[in-house]
Amino acid sequence: MTRRILVTSALPYANGPIHIGHLVEYIQTDIWVRFQKLRGNRCIYVCADDTHGTAIMIRARKEGRSEEALIAAMSESHQRDFDGFGIQFDNYGSTHSDENRTICAKIWQSLRDKDLIAERPVEQLYDPEAETFLADRFVRGTCPKCGRTDQPGDNCVCGHTYSPTDLIDPKSTLSGATPILRESTHLFVELEKLHGFLADWIDTSDALQSETANYLKGHFLANELRDWDISRPGPYFGFEIPDSPGNFWYVWFDAPIGYIASTQQWCDSNGEKLEDWWNSDSCEIHHFIGKDITYFHTLFWPGMLESAGFRLPTKVRIHGFLTVAGEKMSKSTGTLVSAETYLKYSNPSYLRYFYATKLTPRVEDLDLGIDEFTEKVNSDLVGKVVNLASRVGKFASTTGLSKQYPDDGGLFAAAAKAGDEIAAAYEACDFSRAMRRIMELADAANPFVEHAKPWEMKKDAERQGELQDVCTVALNLFRQLAIYIAPVLPDLAKQCGDLLGSPITSWDQSKTPLVGIPVAKFQRMMDRVQSKDLKKMIDESKELAAADAAQDNASPTNDAAFNDSDQPLKDEPIADEISIDEFAKVDLRVARVVSAEHVPEANKLLKLTLSLGGDERRQVFAGIKAAYDPEKLVGRLVVMAANLKPRKMRFGLSEGMVTAAGPGGEEVFILGVDEGAQPGQRVH
Repeated sequence: MTRRILVTSALPYANGPIHIGHLVEYIQTDIWVRFQKLRGNRCIYVCADDTHGTAIMIRARKEGRSEEALIAAMSESHQRDFDGFGIQFDNYGSTHSDENRTICAKIWQSLRDKDLIAERPVEQLYDPEAETFLADRFVRGTCPKCGRTDQPGDNCVCGHTYSPTDLIDPKSTLSGATPILRESTHLFVELEKLHGFLADWIDTSDALQSETANYLKGHFLANELRDWDISRPGPYFGFEIPDSPGNFWYVWFDAPIGYIASTQQWCDSNGEKLEDWWNSDSCEIHHFIGKDITYFHTLFWPGMLESAGFRLPTKVRIHGFLTVAGEKMSKSTGTLVSAETYLKYSNPSYLRYFYATKLTPRVEDLDLGIDEFTEKVNSDLVGKVVNLASRVGKFASTTGLSKQYPDDGGLFAAAAKAGDEIAAAYEACDFSRAMRRIMELADAANPFVEHAKPWEMKKDAERQGELQDVCTVALNLFRQLAIYIAPVLPDLAKQCGDLLGSPITSWDQSKTPLVGIPVAKFQRMMDRVQSKDLKKMIDESKELAAADAAQDNASPTNDAAFNDSDQPLKDEPIADEISIDEFAKVDLRVARVVSAEHVPEANKLLKLTLSLGGDERRQVFAGIKAAYDPEKLVGRLVVMAANLKPRKMRFGLSEGMVTAAGPGGEEVFILGVDEGAQPGQRVH
């Protein structure tokens, strides 16, 4: 039965270009959508630019143009970059559209009708020079706890969280002015009134990955849900709230509604009805998002949809962040590469494939190592997949394909059978497993050509029939690979279709070989990655970052607050010496890992529940995510510092520390304990 599926990716913010970190999500989504279409399902992919907020208003002011002109230029840039990477939307809209304004008003009225809106005065920092209220990210100052200077408005690197009004000597990043406190009326969604519905949805819907559901239940639903501040006073670039003049919907209210508005635009262009997609139980809705916006898409958004009578998500598919060589992407090192810069130096198919080899159904960060990137592309794509076609392509244009499919020792039949397994991996968003299985088929197919030696058959006039058979087998095995990898490499699928005169349009084409047809002249399909090109790409990214920084520093209204932070912490001096007696105060105890899970909103942390013997349990957050699979930690004995003062983190309370050593990243090693040790036993 054909499925009807609506798919979205998070809306890119219209304040900057697309970079390779953003592309993880859009490539992941595009692969899944292409797979669904190849399987014959009716799958629609909609997206839009997220266009509202203070950042847009301030940037437009700085650049001397209207907000509308800014977001129009950015939309053109974003769509050009997406197209360059083969990302195909059925509709790409904007949150600054009539459709979005209308649907926002409808949902807002539903919230009003259900008595979910509260109004109360709020004191907020206000920039008297920029003449705007300041969000947390537009304020920096001295941490009230540790005294570090130049810290953002919500948390310090020391781990302390606070309100921007708590900062010592706060400064506006928009103008450098000292902000003042000013009171304004804000409107709130009383999310606690939807607590029961949200808890039930998360428990019963199967919409979330298990680690995400557990995280929400443990960190939010276990307590009273806080009210959601959903308005901002003017001046603000956005939609004014119809029944609250002078107040505007906060960007996070109208942004997800942009999914529905973009669908409305598609429906209007295609003679469809919106209710068939957003109000129908026969339609699936799949959201692809990054882990940093989990909270909005799994609590606020379902609450809004339920209140307004819209279809709830079938799946919220959450992915981790991209790191480069184990580190956060950085402008200063050239690893925060824009989509535009990448396309100057490398084939987009390479990045699509590399991401596919890393993406799993779990909320895990993925790392892009330049050496690994080069090796995977050159070995897998060039050395295995394309190699299968290139070694016979130049002969096949002369011979064509045999009238009957030759005996290949069962290779084609085995690959056809593997199609169901590969399809299941795609469906589950386990692209990594799908790529491994496809490469196993390539590994099985290539020895056939190697042993047959068609280049020798070409020289013998009496072996032309054998040569035709070898070409027939090799090109049909290549075609199977091209079909299976078509969601990832649509360009290669098209090249295969052009070569054999039979476009790849269906997954089931992998089950039947092509025979008795001519073969076009072989055209080079893919080149090897050159390290020198990647070096040029990184060097140019560094130069562009330096130029941007120089321009920002010369500007009277520095907008560095809008950019991704790439400044490493300054080297800190070694702490004061302590005596052996002071060190002896650390109470090291054996503990057993009872449970371990990912922290969806943290790059490096795992949440561990440790047993110290008897009924004593401790919750500890450990920065070992890159080094350890949480499932493999369960049952393991570790050494913990048991008498550390509990530390409140934004993910929860950490009640100790697991001891480990190493330089960091994947090279972190938990201190070993003899299995004969008992939980709670002191370590000397």
